[in-house]
Amino acid sequence: MAEINIELPAGISVAQRADWRRVADITGEAFSEDPVNRWAFGNEDAIRACFRVMARDVYVGRGLSHILENDGATMWTLPGQATDMGLAASLRLAAALLFRGSKGSVRRAFHLGALMEKYHPKDPHAYLFTIGTRPSSRGKGVGKALLASVLSACDRASVPIYLENSNPANSGFYRSHGFETMTTFEVEDGGPVMEPMWRSPKTQISDVGD
Repeated sequence: MAEINIELPAGISVAQRADWRRVADITGEAFSEDPVNRWAFGNEDAIRACFRVMARDVYVGRGLSHILENDGATMWTLPGQATDMGLAASLRLAAALLFRGSKGSVRRAFHLGALMEKYHPKDPHAYLFTIGTRPSSRGKGVGKALLASVLSACDRASVPIYLENSNPANSGFYRSHGFETMTTFEVEDGGPVMEPMWRSPKTQISDVGD
């Protein structure tokens, strides 16, 4: 598999280890009304606490995260980067939810994690865990800007991309960027729906001189 060489435009930067809290808080705010996250964690404070663990211990720590000023952020892993939390991070997540989540949030969170693992493709791919824009910055092209450079890099490297859409309102956005629905599943009987989506790499067309 070819190397994924991501060329970032001005204004977007790679999150460093010290940025984990900012990445988590931007995306936590963006997901504050997300149906699946509300079901799992119960409130915005618990969602933010969960994302802080994931940012620090997985995606900023050993994956890839981007920040567009203070408006938007992403959390990715590229092929070969591990997404497993490990025991220490799992314990930190459980502790955060015991103090901040609603009743039953620990059980729901780990149930959700097991479902996501069940549906996660085994073939090599880039994985978009979260992309989030602060509510005050929506409608300004932040999400599109955060996606564009990684999509282009994966196309050049012929690398597919996977994500789980947890909000039906976002399906059109992802489809407009080449993602296709693989399946859907309820997080519990009668509960909100997750939509695993896959984006096959697009053929790159080179400019041909006269």
